[in-house]
Amino acid sequence: MRIIKTKDYDELSRRAAGIIAAQVIQKPDCVLGLATGSTPIGTYKELVAAYERGDLDFSGITTVNLDEYKGLPKENDQSYYYFMNDNLFSHVNIDKSRTNLPDGTEPDSEKACSAYNDIIHSVGGIDLQLLGLGHDGHIGFNEPADSFPLETHCVDLTDMTIRANQRFFASYDDVPKQAYTMGIKTIMQARKVLVVVSGEDKAEIVKKSFFGPVTPQVPASILQLHPDVTVICDAAALSKCDM
Repeated sequence: MRIIKTKDYDELSRRAAGIIAAQVIQKPDCVLGLATGSTPIGTYKELVAAYERGDLDFSGITTVNLDEYKGLPKENDQSYYYFMNDNLFSHVNIDKSRTNLPDGTEPDSEKACSAYNDIIHSVGGIDLQLLGLGHDGHIGFNEPADSFPLETHCVDLTDMTIRANQRFFASYDDVPKQAYTMGIKTIMQARKVLVVVSGEDKAEIVKKSFFGPVTPQVPASILQLHPDVTVICDAAALSKCDM
Protein backbone atom coordinates (compact mmCIF):
# COMPACT_ATOMS: atom_id res chain seq x y z
CA MET A 1 0.00 0.00 0.00
CA ARG A 2 1.31 3.39 -1.03
CA ILE A 3 0.02 6.39 0.91
CA ILE A 4 0.42 9.85 -0.62
CA LYS A 5 -0.02 12.93 1.57
CA THR A 6 -1.11 16.14 -0.12
CA LYS A 7 -1.35 19.62 1.34
CA ASP A 8 -5.01 20.10 0.41
CA TYR A 9 -8.02 18.82 -1.53
CA ASP A 10 -7.00 20.47 -4.79
CA GLU A 11 -3.63 18.74 -4.82
CA LEU A 12 -5.34 15.46 -3.87
CA SER A 13 -7.66 15.82 -6.86
CA ARG A 14 -4.80 16.56 -9.25
CA ARG A 15 -2.75 13.59 -8.05
CA ALA A 16 -5.71 11.22 -8.29
CA ALA A 17 -6.64 12.45 -11.76
CA GLY A 18 -3.02 11.97 -12.84
CA ILE A 19 -3.09 8.31 -11.82
CA ILE A 20 -6.37 7.69 -13.65
CA ALA A 21 -5.12 9.59 -16.70
CA ALA A 22 -1.97 7.45 -16.79
CA GLN A 23 -4.14 4.32 -16.76
CA VAL A 24 -6.22 5.60 -19.69
CA ILE A 25 -3.13 6.60 -21.69
CA GLN A 26 -1.35 3.30 -21.04
CA LYS A 27 -4.46 1.23 -21.87
CA PRO A 28 -6.95 3.22 -23.97
CA ASP A 29 -9.53 0.39 -23.75
CA CYS A 30 -9.23 -0.03 -19.99
CA VAL A 31 -12.07 -0.72 -17.56
CA LEU A 32 -12.41 1.96 -14.90
CA GLY A 33 -14.31 1.30 -11.69
CA LEU A 34 -15.76 4.64 -10.58
CA ALA A 35 -17.08 6.08 -7.34
CA THR A 36 -19.53 8.80 -6.40
CA GLY A 37 -19.72 11.06 -3.35
CA SER A 38 -18.22 14.46 -2.68
CA THR A 39 -14.53 13.52 -2.59
CA PRO A 40 -14.13 12.32 -6.21
CA ILE A 41 -15.79 15.43 -7.68
CA GLY A 42 -12.49 17.32 -7.84
CA THR A 43 -10.84 14.34 -9.52
CA TYR A 44 -13.54 14.26 -12.18
CA LYS A 45 -13.15 18.00 -12.78
CA GLU A 46 -9.44 17.48 -13.37
CA LEU A 47 -10.14 14.65 -15.82
CA VAL A 48 -12.63 16.80 -17.72
CA ALA A 49 -10.06 19.61 -17.88
CA ALA A 50 -7.46 17.18 -19.25
CA TYR A 51 -9.91 16.04 -21.91
CA GLU A 52 -10.70 19.64 -22.86
CA ARG A 53 -6.97 20.34 -23.26
CA GLY A 54 -6.75 17.42 -25.65
CA ASP A 55 -4.64 15.34 -23.26
CA LEU A 56 -7.11 12.47 -22.73
CA ASP A 57 -9.28 10.32 -24.96
CA PHE A 58 -12.11 8.44 -23.25
CA SER A 59 -13.59 6.95 -26.42
CA GLY A 60 -12.25 3.45 -25.82
CA ILE A 61 -12.83 2.97 -22.12
CA THR A 62 -15.54 1.05 -20.28
CA THR A 63 -16.77 2.03 -16.82
CA VAL A 64 -18.46 0.15 -14.00
CA ASN A 65 -19.67 2.12 -11.01
CA LEU A 66 -19.51 0.88 -7.46
CA ASP A 67 -23.12 1.32 -6.51
CA GLU A 68 -26.56 2.81 -6.99
CA TYR A 69 -29.45 3.58 -4.68
CA LYS A 70 -32.28 1.07 -4.87
CA GLY A 71 -35.52 2.69 -5.95
CA LEU A 72 -34.20 5.88 -7.53
CA PRO A 73 -34.88 6.36 -11.26
CA LYS A 74 -31.97 7.47 -13.44
CA GLU A 75 -33.46 10.92 -13.97
CA ASN A 76 -33.56 11.64 -10.22
CA ASP A 77 -30.85 14.21 -9.54
CA GLN A 78 -29.62 12.19 -6.55
CA SER A 79 -29.18 8.95 -8.45
CA TYR A 80 -25.60 7.96 -9.11
CA TYR A 81 -26.41 7.63 -12.82
CA TYR A 82 -27.28 11.34 -12.78
CA PHE A 83 -24.17 12.14 -10.72
CA MET A 84 -21.80 10.43 -13.13
CA ASN A 85 -23.34 12.11 -16.17
CA ASP A 86 -23.33 15.49 -14.46
CA ASN A 87 -19.75 15.27 -13.22
CA LEU A 88 -17.96 13.30 -15.95
CA PHE A 89 -19.75 11.41 -18.71
CA SER A 90 -21.52 14.37 -20.30
CA HIS A 91 -18.28 16.36 -20.49
CA VAL A 92 -15.96 13.88 -22.23
CA ASN A 93 -16.04 11.71 -25.34
CA ILE A 94 -17.03 8.52 -23.57
CA ASP A 95 -19.35 6.02 -25.26
CA LYS A 96 -22.31 6.06 -22.85
CA SER A 97 -23.34 2.59 -23.97
CA ARG A 98 -20.16 1.40 -22.25
CA THR A 99 -20.89 3.09 -18.92
CA ASN A 100 -22.45 0.76 -16.37
CA LEU A 101 -24.16 1.11 -13.00
CA PRO A 102 -26.39 -1.25 -11.05
CA ASP A 103 -30.03 -0.87 -12.07
CA GLY A 104 -31.58 0.91 -9.12
CA THR A 105 -35.03 0.69 -10.71
CA GLU A 106 -35.02 -3.12 -10.63
CA PRO A 107 -37.08 -4.10 -7.54
CA ASP A 108 -35.87 -7.71 -7.58
CA SER A 109 -32.58 -7.49 -5.68
CA GLU A 110 -31.35 -10.92 -6.73
CA LYS A 111 -32.01 -10.15 -10.39
CA ALA A 112 -30.36 -6.71 -10.24
CA CYS A 113 -27.25 -8.00 -8.50
CA SER A 114 -26.85 -11.04 -10.74
CA ALA A 115 -27.18 -8.86 -13.84
CA TYR A 116 -24.50 -6.47 -12.59
CA ASN A 117 -22.12 -9.30 -11.70
CA ASP A 118 -22.55 -10.58 -15.26
CA ILE A 119 -21.63 -7.15 -16.66
CA ILE A 120 -18.45 -6.93 -14.58
CA HIS A 121 -17.41 -10.43 -15.61
CA SER A 122 -18.22 -9.75 -19.27
CA VAL A 123 -15.86 -6.75 -19.47
CA GLY A 124 -12.98 -8.77 -18.06
CA GLY A 125 -12.80 -7.24 -14.61
CA ILE A 126 -11.59 -3.82 -13.48
CA ASP A 127 -8.22 -2.34 -14.35
CA LEU A 128 -8.39 0.54 -11.87
CA GLN A 129 -10.99 1.00 -9.15
CA LEU A 130 -11.51 4.46 -7.62
CA LEU A 131 -12.82 4.50 -4.04
CA GLY A 132 -13.84 7.00 -1.43
CA LEU A 133 -13.97 6.17 2.27
CA GLY A 134 -17.03 6.35 4.50
CA HIS A 135 -16.91 7.61 8.07
CA ASP A 136 -17.50 4.04 9.29
CA GLY A 137 -14.96 2.58 6.90
CA HIS A 138 -17.38 1.54 4.19
CA ILE A 139 -16.19 1.28 0.59
CA GLY A 140 -18.93 1.29 -1.98
CA PHE A 141 -21.88 0.63 0.29
CA ASN A 142 -20.16 -2.29 2.02
CA GLU A 143 -21.01 -1.40 5.59
CA PRO A 144 -19.37 -2.78 8.78
CA ALA A 145 -20.44 -6.41 9.14
CA ASP A 146 -19.44 -9.79 10.52
CA SER A 147 -17.92 -10.86 7.20
CA PHE A 148 -16.72 -9.37 3.92
CA PRO A 149 -19.46 -9.59 1.24
CA LEU A 150 -18.33 -11.08 -2.05
CA GLU A 151 -20.04 -9.82 -5.19
CA THR A 152 -22.82 -7.34 -5.96
CA HIS A 153 -25.52 -7.37 -3.29
CA CYS A 154 -28.33 -5.31 -1.82
CA VAL A 155 -27.42 -3.61 1.44
CA ASP A 156 -29.45 -1.94 4.15
CA LEU A 157 -27.71 1.39 4.72
CA THR A 158 -26.66 2.21 8.27
CA ASP A 159 -28.05 5.21 10.09
CA MET A 160 -24.59 6.84 9.91
CA THR A 161 -24.53 6.50 6.12
CA ILE A 162 -28.11 7.72 5.74
CA ARG A 163 -27.36 10.79 7.85
CA ALA A 164 -24.14 11.46 5.93
CA ASN A 165 -26.14 11.43 2.68
CA GLN A 166 -29.06 13.43 4.09
CA ARG A 167 -27.43 16.70 3.00
CA PHE A 168 -28.18 15.77 -0.61
CA PHE A 169 -31.91 15.22 0.01
CA ALA A 170 -34.82 17.30 1.30
CA SER A 171 -35.02 15.29 4.52
CA TYR A 172 -33.83 12.13 6.29
CA ASP A 173 -36.99 10.33 5.19
CA ASP A 174 -36.19 11.03 1.53
CA VAL A 175 -32.80 9.28 1.64
CA PRO A 176 -33.01 5.76 0.17
CA LYS A 177 -32.52 3.11 2.81
CA GLN A 178 -31.08 0.44 0.50
CA ALA A 179 -28.52 0.31 -2.28
CA TYR A 180 -26.99 -2.14 -4.74
CA THR A 181 -23.23 -2.28 -4.37
CA MET A 182 -20.20 -4.17 -5.64
CA GLY A 183 -18.92 -6.61 -3.07
CA ILE A 184 -15.52 -6.64 -1.42
CA LYS A 185 -14.36 -9.60 -3.53
CA THR A 186 -15.07 -7.66 -6.73
CA ILE A 187 -13.22 -4.60 -5.45
CA MET A 188 -10.26 -6.70 -4.36
CA GLN A 189 -10.07 -8.33 -7.79
CA ALA A 190 -9.44 -4.94 -9.44
CA ARG A 191 -5.89 -4.84 -10.76
CA LYS A 192 -5.25 -1.45 -9.17
CA VAL A 193 -7.12 0.43 -6.45
CA LEU A 194 -7.03 4.19 -5.87
CA VAL A 195 -8.54 5.62 -2.68
CA VAL A 196 -9.15 9.35 -2.14
CA VAL A 197 -9.86 10.75 1.33
CA SER A 198 -10.23 14.37 2.40
CA GLY A 199 -10.97 16.21 5.63
CA GLU A 200 -10.22 16.05 9.33
CA ASP A 201 -13.54 14.30 9.94
CA LYS A 202 -12.07 11.25 8.17
CA ALA A 203 -8.82 11.21 10.17
CA GLU A 204 -9.92 8.58 12.70
CA ILE A 205 -11.27 6.16 10.10
CA VAL A 206 -8.15 6.62 7.94
CA LYS A 207 -6.08 5.49 10.91
CA LYS A 208 -8.33 2.48 11.55
CA SER A 209 -8.61 1.50 7.88
CA PHE A 210 -4.97 1.71 6.81
CA PHE A 211 -3.01 1.37 10.05
CA GLY A 212 -5.25 -0.89 12.13
CA PRO A 213 -6.19 -4.57 12.06
CA VAL A 214 -7.97 -6.07 9.05
CA THR A 215 -11.58 -6.65 10.08
CA PRO A 216 -14.99 -6.64 8.38
CA GLN A 217 -16.04 -4.16 11.07
CA VAL A 218 -13.83 -1.70 9.15
CA PRO A 219 -14.47 -2.80 5.55
CA ALA A 220 -11.74 -0.64 3.97
CA SER A 221 -9.11 -2.38 6.10
CA ILE A 222 -9.17 -5.31 3.65
CA LEU A 223 -7.37 -3.06 1.18
CA GLN A 224 -4.20 -3.55 3.21
CA LEU A 225 -4.07 -7.01 1.61
CA HIS A 226 -4.39 -5.81 -1.99
CA PRO A 227 -1.12 -5.92 -3.99
CA ASP A 228 -1.53 -2.53 -5.73
CA VAL A 229 -3.30 0.15 -3.68
CA THR A 230 -2.61 3.88 -3.68
CA VAL A 231 -4.27 5.99 -0.99
CA ILE A 232 -4.23 9.76 -1.49
CA CYS A 233 -5.14 11.82 1.57
CA ASP A 234 -4.90 15.51 2.29
CA ALA A 235 -3.03 16.57 5.41
CA ALA A 236 -6.23 16.87 7.44
CA ALA A 237 -7.29 13.29 6.72
CA LEU A 238 -3.85 12.03 7.82
CA SER A 239 -3.69 14.22 10.92
CA LYS A 240 -4.02 11.26 13.31
CA CYS A 241 -1.42 9.12 11.56
CA ASP A 242 2.32 9.16 12.14
CA MET A 243 3.49 10.23 8.69
